[in-house]
Formats: sequence, C-alpha cells, structure tokens
Amino acid sequence: LVTSTLRSRHGVFNTRHSACGIRHWRTSVAIFCLFLARPYCETMYSTPRTMSRLVRGCRLLKLCPATSLVSSRVVTATARPYSSSSKSKSKPQSRTRPSAPPPPFELVPTCPSPTCECSATPAMPDGLEIDHKAPLNGVVWAYAEQVLVCTNKDDWASRIEEENSGDNLAADLKELFGRGGTYSDPWHNISVLNASFPSSTPKRSELQTTSAYLLPSFKYVPFLPRVSFDSVQALAKGYLLPEKLHPMHDGLSPIHRDRLTRKEAYRSLLYGVQDVTDVLVLICGHGGRDMRCGVMGPVLREEFERRFEGVGVDVARGPVEVDESGEKKHRIAAPEDEKGEGGKMAARVGLISHIGGHKFAGNVIVYIPPGLRMKGGEKHPLAGKGIWYGRVEPKHVEGIIKETVLEGRVIADMFRGGIDENRKILRL
Repeated sequence: LVTSTLRSRHGVFNTRHSACGIRHWRTSVAIFCLFLARPYCETMYSTPRTMSRLVRGCRLLKLCPATSLVSSRVVTATARPYSSSSKSKSKPQSRTRPSAPPPPFELVPTCPSPTCECSATPAMPDGLEIDHKAPLNGVVWAYAEQVLVCTNKDDWASRIEEENSGDNLAADLKELFGRGGTYSDPWHNISVLNASFPSSTPKRSELQTTSAYLLPSFKYVPFLPRVSFDSVQALAKGYLLPEKLHPMHDGLSPIHRDRLTRKEAYRSLLYGVQDVTDVLVLICGHGGRDMRCGVMGPVLREEFERRFEGVGVDVARGPVEVDESGEKKHRIAAPEDEKGEGGKMAARVGLISHIGGHKFAGNVIVYIPPGLRMKGGEKHPLAGKGIWYGRVEPKHVEGIIKETVLEGRVIADMFRGGIDENRKILRL
C-alpha cells in the first residue's frame, strides 16, 4: 500500500522494483516518512544532501538497510531548489490573538518601596543565584487541594515522605494520591506539603496525632491519629477526593467511579474539624531540597511577623487549641465590634516544603480566608483565594502586607499565579 501510494503521488517507485530495493515493510515506512518530510527539507535546505542525511538517520535507527540507500537520481528528483517565492508561500499569515479576559482582582504593577528599614537580603550560596530574568506569570502547577502537614519543624529531608524513616502523614497521603497511588488522578492533583506549624494537642496526651490544613478548602483538621490508617482514609474520602470526576473518567465502570469520588459520611470520623479564619502566609524554606529557599525562608518569616505586628495584625504562633466538641478556643479573627468595624485581623506565618521554582526564591503563598472582611465591613477582594509570589525579598514584605493582605490587590511583577475558591488556577 505504501509503495503504491508513493508511485501514484511521485512517479518514482515501482511495486516490483523500487529505487531503494524495498524488501521489508519497515523500510517502506521509512521511505514513506522521508517523502512526507520532503516539503520541510525543501524549506530548510536547497541541496540534495538533506534527503541523504535523513536516510542516514533512518539507517542508524535500523529502519533502512545499509545497502539500499536512496539513489542520487531519486534524491535529485525530490529536492527542489530553494527560492524566495517558496518561502513567501510557506510563511504563515499573522493572526490577531484574542485578548485575555481581565483578572478577577485589582492589580498594582510593582511592589511599593518600604517606608522604614527592613532586614537585609541574605546572600545566596555559590552557584545558586536567583533568576531575575525568566517570567514568573503562570509558573504554578495546577492543583485541587494543598494539604499542609503540621510538623513543628523548619526543615525536612529532600523527599518529605522519607522523614522519620517513612512513618509520617505526608508519606501516607502520597501513598494514596502520589504517582501510581490508590486515588491518583491527573485531573485532581493533591499537593502534599510539610509545614512548620505545630499540631494541636489532644486531651489524651498519650495519643499521638498530627494536624493538617486543607487549602483552598480552608479547613483545619486538628487530630489525625498515627496509630491507624483509618484516619488517613477518612481524610482522603471525606475531604480530598473530588465531588465529581473529570469527564475523562466517563469510561470507568460505576464501581470504579464510586471509589474515586468523595463521601461526606467519612467526615464524622474526624472530630474537631473547623474553618480556617486566619490569614496564612506560607514561605518555602525547604533547605533540604534547595539552599536558596533554606536561606531566604527564615529571614522572610521573621520579617512578615515583624511587619504584621507593626500594622496591628495579631500573629498566632502556638498550636490551635481545640476541644473535643470542635469549638475553637483560640479565635484568630474576632467578630465585628459594636461600631460595625471589622474585628482585628490575625495571621499565621510558616515555612513549607518544596512548591517548585527554587530559582525564584523567596516563594510566598498568601491565603486569604473566605470570611475575611475589610475595615469597612465589606468582603475582602481576595477572600477564598491563594496568591503565589516569587522573587520576594525582605524589602517586599511591607508592600505585600499593605497591597495584598490589607487592600486586596495583587502585585503584577511578582505574581506567579494563584487559585480561587473553585480550584481555578489564576494567571495573568
């Protein structure tokens, strides 16, 4: 079929005696590919050397016999001289790209300069410079949920699942949602991170538990017992699996689809789960993975905490206290007062493990809780969203707090991307 097609199209081959002595179907396919590539070769080169180069490449791949190269007569017949007219014909016409929709938030072009002295930018290790040239916009992996495992540690092994010889919550979750995991779904990516926040302490001090934040669900799960895998399954099935599968899963059997969707009945197995009402500032400080973040992260955390306190924002540092009924004892976002003005804002600043883009250190994610109000009582413009920034230095901290946390505006030249309450990835 291949040789007949070539004979009819180019008048070169004969089904009985081809110019290349075709004796095997693989050779036929190789020669057919050469003729399909002919227009490209004519555009790039003006000599018959092109076809012979392609044939030599096929011979290296063992597609063509060494003794049956295309004859010079055939090559000459298939390679037309290059001309400017052929270039003009092959040049695609310019098309006007449709304008992108405006972002769902207000922008400021650059970060404002600090109004007072700030910490110095630390020097980076030799050979690990910060990339100040590559564009930042869109440098965010798509994800449906980030799980922050509270470890009360500032740094971890390069692979966080290897902490404590593999006996940790991050390893359990990656076993379920990591590559090849039980609930692995490329259209519903669960990002598992370690965080420096301390875990809540249960009443039974002998019970070993771990706490976790779920973002952008803005849920805090205070007690995940480490004595049974049932709590991890309850977290996965009750909070992390999708409510509805992506259309690409339509071909799955009903029982398989049912196994991959969320079951809210499992939520009752985890007590004390509550809404997150504080602003979360997450800074990559994973020195075990890349020292750029390991050097920059702690400096930025200290600067954020100092600047928050300077503008009257409470900084919560200890564990969240929760009783068994789920009532939160330590409120970090007070209700509105009698004057109708918004209550005092509170924030938590923590270091997290690898989120990608170490060359853009410092990397900062600001999560604004959905119930946060402005001073006048109106809803915060970025409520329910997570905003990613890159190339953050101590001199930028005051501007991020002022523009993003207090005013609800995004700084364009530092914006990597973001996520909204509907799990839509935000880009400019």
